[in-house]
Amino acid sequence: MKTFANEIIQFYRNLNPPGKIPETIECLFPQKDETVQNAIGLFYSKYYNDNSPRSLIFGINPGRFGAGTTGINFTAPKQLKEHCEIAHSFKYQTELSAEFIYEMIIGYGGCDKFYGDFIVTAVSPLGFVKNGKNLNYYDDKELLFAVTPFIIDCINKQTKWNINREKCFCIGGEKNFKFLSALNEKHKWFNEIIPLPHPRFIMQYRRKVKEKFIEQYLQAFGSD
Repeated sequence: MKTFANEIIQFYRNLNPPGKIPETIECLFPQKDETVQNAIGLFYSKYYNDNSPRSLIFGINPGRFGAGTTGINFTAPKQLKEHCEIAHSFKYQTELSAEFIYEMIIGYGGCDKFYGDFIVTAVSPLGFVKNGKNLNYYDDKELLFAVTPFIIDCINKQTKWNINREKCFCIGGEKNFKFLSALNEKHKWFNEIIPLPHPRFIMQYRRKVKEKFIEQYLQAFGSD
């Protein structure tokens, strides 16, 4: 029986980097690594071994210490082991965004409940690095031009899954939301895109009131 897990795993196995990005920018492509593919297989087989509908949550693109290491969006090695209970050989590290997301997931009711309702993806499933630092796909005009066809192709593939086309969620309430909304106007993937503030901004600049942002997420996701 074909399951959601099969579709997602195949999606990541068949990813190809976008063509002709600027020479000064490196593509963060962890999925080419066998260890990452193994982690992806274990994670999605654990939480998506069914055909129940999900809603998509779009991040920006993977960062070096989260999905850029594990291949799983907003999931660093620490969260993969401690929260998802999936053993791995990655360097034991975390990232701020993953810490926020998993606090929110606990508030939602835990990994089984959350991943039973949502798929966390990214506008660009591959990340980018410049001068040793994470780079968002929209931070460089040449990069944005190069990756736009790749982004459209990836979203086209994901929207063929059994997902909620009425609405999706966009993490990164300014530039990421603006870009995704513009594409959606043309391609009509979703009836509504709901923006949410980015966890890194929250954890860096609003940590003292992060509980309010967690509640904002939970309300948007319709948590009990």
